[in-house]
Amino acid sequence: MPEVPAEAVVPPARRPYAAVFRALIALAAVTGITIDLVVSGAPGRVLSYFTIQSNIIVAVVFALDARRAWTGRRPLPAPVTAGTTLFIAITGLVYHLLLANASSGFSMTDDPAVAISGAREVSNQLLHTVTPLGAALNWLLLTRPGGLRPRHAVTWLAYPLAYFAFALARGALLDPGTPARYPYPFLDVDAHGYAGVLGNAVVLGLAFYALALLIVLADRFRPWVRPRENRISSPGAGGLK
Repeated sequence: MPEVPAEAVVPPARRPYAAVFRALIALAAVTGITIDLVVSGAPGRVLSYFTIQSNIIVAVVFALDARRAWTGRRPLPAPVTAGTTLFIAITGLVYHLLLANASSGFSMTDDPAVAISGAREVSNQLLHTVTPLGAALNWLLLTRPGGLRPRHAVTWLAYPLAYFAFALARGALLDPGTPARYPYPFLDVDAHGYAGVLGNAVVLGLAFYALALLIVLADRFRPWVRPRENRISSPGAGGLK
């Protein structure tokens, strides 16, 4: 007798609420990126920011996971979802603690190159507040715990390290005085020299690694809100449920 696929017996466990939530976060990322591209008129410069790149990752990963939740397919691997959460958390934390904080040594609040217009303010909130908070809530409440190991924290740091190398190489190739030659103050070689920038990178890298380890640790203790699943039959009398 031929085997019957499990899908033919037990319908896929669709998660429409998770799908809608993830789709909204992906939409927020796409909207914020689009606003920045339109307002700036310099797509190359906009795409050089870690903020934009991390939000592109959010848009892609959350759109894929939204479709999987809507159709009842298996979610993306845990390290992919958690890594995305880490990248966008870095974006939100660096922005609010350093770049938008007038008392920090790396504040960009007085930089005329990033002057805030009405549209840009909307973009800033979407890319630095809405998507980081949405990603954190998705990971905490809508994904299954487990599957993360300390080695994943090291693997995730490959992207921030690659971005650091990219930002320095890009700045070295651009002419002095080019707007946003170095996208962030702590990467500005003209202001800090290569030794100073390397020191900033080491401090931030250690902070990012600590955050990555915190995510791995939290994964072992966070709650799992189990989604409602279809059952083949009721324990008692009655029809299929």
